[in-house]
Amino acid sequence: MEQFPEAHKPGYAVYSRKSLAVYDALVLGFSNSLIWRCPSGNLVDLYSRHLSADHLDIGVGTGYFLDKATFPVAQPTITLLDPNAECLATAVARISRYKPRTVQADALVPWPETLGTFQSIGLNYVFHCLPGTMGEKTVLFDHLRPHLAPGGTVFGSTILQGDVPRSWAARKLMAVYNSKGVFSNEHDTREELEKALTSRFEDVRIELIGCVALFSARAKV
Repeated sequence: MEQFPEAHKPGYAVYSRKSLAVYDALVLGFSNSLIWRCPSGNLVDLYSRHLSADHLDIGVGTGYFLDKATFPVAQPTITLLDPNAECLATAVARISRYKPRTVQADALVPWPETLGTFQSIGLNYVFHCLPGTMGEKTVLFDHLRPHLAPGGTVFGSTILQGDVPRSWAARKLMAVYNSKGVFSNEHDTREELEKALTSRFEDVRIELIGCVALFSARAKV
């Protein structure tokens, strides 16, 4: 992964084979339900609502949501993009029935021109792991726009701060993650996310569940 910017690594380098083995239980189970107050079922539903037959997933984690969600066709075409080879391998093994294509790349730098276009692009739990302000890291939207088909949907979720409801435990855990560089969401607000989406897409929708923003938007036709 040496070809990727060093400043971007803290947010994804933490995901090793060992940490991915407990990721579903620790993050998608415990943290989502009890800390962030957004049970993972809400994110599975988000995927099921917006997945297409030709989908690109950014920041793939363990492949949990692609595994659990319902696609509109039996054999969708899936591309996985992530800078972390361990995440890609874990996700590929989990959804091997779909024969996904993998691209090891950093989403914050211009994407490979050969990537193609997609009817849906997922960004689940990506932005709060990226360095910089919301305005700086949503340049990712500019990188994906040429790869989102006209009328296609971009969707995802991110953990916010600002005036969203956060328990004492959520505040403490976010502070720890931000100090380690695993999170970089100290200045991430719903307003900044909405501004980034509405300036680039149409039919923007944002729903807050706990301190998690679930969003979707469509490419202009």
